[in-house]
Amino acid sequence: MQITRQADYAIRAILFLVKNPAEKRSSTGDIARTQDIPRSFLAKIISQLSIAGIIHTTRGAKGGVTLARDPGEISLLDVVVAIDGPVSLNECTIDDSFCGRSSTCPMHTVWCEAQKDLVLRLERAKFNQFV
Repeated sequence: MQITRQADYAIRAILFLVKNPAEKRSSTGDIARTQDIPRSFLAKIISQLSIAGIIHTTRGAKGGVTLARDPGEISLLDVVVAIDGPVSLNECTIDDSFCGRSSTCPMHTVWCEAQKDLVLRLERAKFNQFV
């Protein structure tokens, strides 16, 4: 499994916001410039993170982006899922019916356990740890 470039950019954007005072709105231009994120990518990322309830956006001259929740309540899993969707090492780990051999496949249990471990690790990694 490899996270997408878009998820990587989203993580960078959240890290930028975590390092700013909670009451300070950040412009998308500042985020893009300091985090080396193409502006065209960032607009879509900001929208997805806002829909997921991870950030707030405000338009206008005094607008910008802020975190919607405390950094200790935002996990890496939250951000990855908001951008890439559910974490999946293999299609059979999400849907047993994908493969007719799931019940007899010796690897099925390994994939499911590895996915569970990865999801748990990403869920435990909160953004307040990275300040």
